[in-house]
Amino acid sequence: MRMESSEEEDDFPCIESVTPQSKIDSIYQSKTEKGIRKICFELLDLKDAVENLCGNTRTKCLAFLRLSEEVVETEHELNELRRHISAQGILVQDLMNGVCRELDEWNRTSDDAQEANESSRSSDYGDTFMNDMEDENMLFLENIDVLLAEHKIEEVIEAIDAKERSHPELKSSGDTSSAEPSSFKSALSKRKKMLENQLVEITERPSIGIVELKKALSGLLKLGKGSLAHQLLVNSYRSRLRKSIEAFLPLCPCYPETYSATLSNLVFSTISLTTKESGAMFGDNPVYSNRIIQWAEREIEYFVRLVKEHAPPSDGAPALHAASVCVQASLNHCNALEKQGLKLSKLLLVLLHPYMEEVLELNYIRARKAVLDFASSDEGKPLSPRFASPLSTFATTSDTLLVESGMRFIYIVKEIVEKLTQLVILHFGANILTRISHLFDKYVDSLIKALPGLSEDDNLTELKEPVPFRAETDSQQLALLGTAFTIAEELLPMVVSRIWNVLNENKEVGSENMMPAANNTVELKDWRRQLQHSLDKLRDNFCRQYVVNFIYSRDGDARLDAQIYLSGVGQDTIWDTDPLPSLPFQALFGKLQQLATVAGDVLLGREKIQKVLLARLTETVVMWLSDEQEFWSVLEDESAPLQPLGLQQLILDMHFTVEIARFAGYPSRHVHQISSDIIARAVRTFSARGIDPQSALPEDEWFTETAKGAINKLLLGGSGSDTSEIDDEHIIMHDEGMSDSDGSPSSLSSADSSESFASAEMGDLDSPVYLSDPES
Repeated sequence: MRMESSEEEDDFPCIESVTPQSKIDSIYQSKTEKGIRKICFELLDLKDAVENLCGNTRTKCLAFLRLSEEVVETEHELNELRRHISAQGILVQDLMNGVCRELDEWNRTSDDAQEANESSRSSDYGDTFMNDMEDENMLFLENIDVLLAEHKIEEVIEAIDAKERSHPELKSSGDTSSAEPSSFKSALSKRKKMLENQLVEITERPSIGIVELKKALSGLLKLGKGSLAHQLLVNSYRSRLRKSIEAFLPLCPCYPETYSATLSNLVFSTISLTTKESGAMFGDNPVYSNRIIQWAEREIEYFVRLVKEHAPPSDGAPALHAASVCVQASLNHCNALEKQGLKLSKLLLVLLHPYMEEVLELNYIRARKAVLDFASSDEGKPLSPRFASPLSTFATTSDTLLVESGMRFIYIVKEIVEKLTQLVILHFGANILTRISHLFDKYVDSLIKALPGLSEDDNLTELKEPVPFRAETDSQQLALLGTAFTIAEELLPMVVSRIWNVLNENKEVGSENMMPAANNTVELKDWRRQLQHSLDKLRDNFCRQYVVNFIYSRDGDARLDAQIYLSGVGQDTIWDTDPLPSLPFQALFGKLQQLATVAGDVLLGREKIQKVLLARLTETVVMWLSDEQEFWSVLEDESAPLQPLGLQQLILDMHFTVEIARFAGYPSRHVHQISSDIIARAVRTFSARGIDPQSALPEDEWFTETAKGAINKLLLGGSGSDTSEIDDEHIIMHDEGMSDSDGSPSSLSSADSSESFASAEMGDLDSPVYLSDPES
């Protein structure tokens, strides 16, 4: 066993020298803690050192600042000391001059003492009195010098004022008889000049307060320097205004639409405050009042120049708003200044008028480009249902570009009107309304280009330019007309109602300060007449192209030919069985029926527009017949075989046309007048060929009854003529895009079409509307 144990010890000789893990952990843990503690102590020492360094630095900075302040105070004291030394030098010089004068007087009096005792005693008494006065004056001047050196301005002013009250001769400008008072007066004048310079210096300090400024100016007034004091008052407020403006100008780009109001407030409030201070200190002196007015006018010119220089681009809506705000704020301030006696409104309007005109013109150009740009997107330009709903009714029957263009027009005009302020409307409202009517006229011109092209003889090349959309069918053309009339009749008056309200309110108030210039007034009826002119232009172009396409075939041949009124030519008259109007006029009736049906759907709820439009179409037909020289040249040709039947047919056609207008219930006076002229001309023509109208023609009642009967027959389908007759090769009405229907005009003869054709009552024509015939 022993041997075995020894062998085991030989195998593990170092088993007894192994250090326990717990001891190792305790040894190294103690060393780590010591190291950490040491580092913490070092960090704390470093922190104390840094805090001491910061404290020393702060102490040194404070000491440096105190030293700087002491240096500034020392410099100020040195300047005061220099002024005091200068004043004392003047005082010593005056004392030396006074002593010399006294010695001279004493010598003179000593020489004369022995010659005359009484004179000597009198002289001694006078010298003693003069010496007492000089002593008093010297003490006074010395006191003034001390006060001036100490900058005790108020005490100096009170002392001088008291001296001058006790010795009024000191205020006189003439010389006294004796030298002594004159010397004292001269010395006093020098002190007063020094006081004046000090007061001027005080008023010119950049950081002077209002109270201190008033005291200095009051001092100048007591010294008799009123004009100088007033000029210094104006200069001080002008300097304050310049500093305020210079501090604000860098902020103008941050407030592009309202910066002008802030500038206006700075300028006019300073003018108002200066005027009040001037009146309180200087009274109502006309010289000072004129100086204030001249200075105010210069400041207003400077203000307008600043507004122009820092305005946003003039062709944008922000520029219009900024200009409107400027005019509103400035004129309000001018109206307030008029209570203080300053009338600056006219000058301000004269200066702002070119700027406002430029902004309005450039915004008008911008609006015109936007209105005529049919391809632009309308996203971000929403309209309230109040404005969008009336135009949305045409979206189903027309190109969407048409409806979008109408909404874009209203949005742009609405945007412009919303940027205007009350006083801008008052002074520039007529100008703005005129530009809006011109803008609508341009919009109407763009709509005219969307109508089908006219013949080459019309010389209207500007209407044949490419346009984004075309109104080819009847429904599209009626939707185009309805869009324009809805804008002019309903939407545009709503948009500009704010302008009219302001103008009407001003008329009722009748304030002189608010009255616009004579050339800035406009009457509502005149403005509506301008819109009516544009609508008439659109309506006449529609009617013209419509009637031209109705009368002429594709080959250019006239469907309404004079040959139908010549005896034995054509088969268009059947008088033996049942007299009827000629086929072209039967087709006209059918075409108007058809158009009335389409208009009843497209222009639903706008019966007045329908009636007047159909009236204008009928009127255009008879006007063409009245003015067509080729038609009359055939009838007036001596070789033409005229017969009473042709004259009877022509007169019946004219009566039939008048009855169409009466039957439909739209204005017929002009149609009746033109038809009467055509009948009179035809009677003269036939009479010249030996045909007696009295014996060849029946009574007028026959024509009227026959025309009415023809309308009823055409409506009921009992025309006595075959439909194929109306669909004759030269009377086919379904020319390029002329109709939305595939049937012939006679196929529309039904009670339903009659109701749509005459859906309006005659009483509706009594009330004025935009789409009104000029003759009705």
